Amino acid sequence: MSRAGTWLKMLGVGVVICVGGPALVQKLRPTDEELFKRYNPDLQKRSLEEGDRRAQEFDEYVSRLKQWSKSDKSIWLAAQEMEEKERAQQETRRNQAKEAARQQREDMRKELLGGK
Repeated sequence: MSRAGTWLKMLGVGVVICVGGPALVQKLRPTDEELFKRYNPDLQKRSLEEGDRRAQEFDEYVSRLKQWSKSDKSIWLAAQEMEEKERAQQETRRNQAKEAARQQREDMRKELLGGK
């Protein structure tokens, strides 16, 4: 066989692999609806119930990513700073709740002692 024939054969095989492979995968891959139909009824029900919540969480995450990307810092550093701020806020709220509970106990104790 000549060199040109070998090159043409290899080119044909390459085209079949590069075009036919993804086409075959696309044909064999089930659609989202087919996958959903294969779920058992409990999973279908749970998936329908949690779908809106998951979509909302994803939208919130994407908006946070957009916000982080506006920063001059890397996204990872911006995310880490936001997490640290959230932890500090949670710690502050926790301390305020403890202080309120302590104050309430103290008020109750004063009320009981004052009533005797």
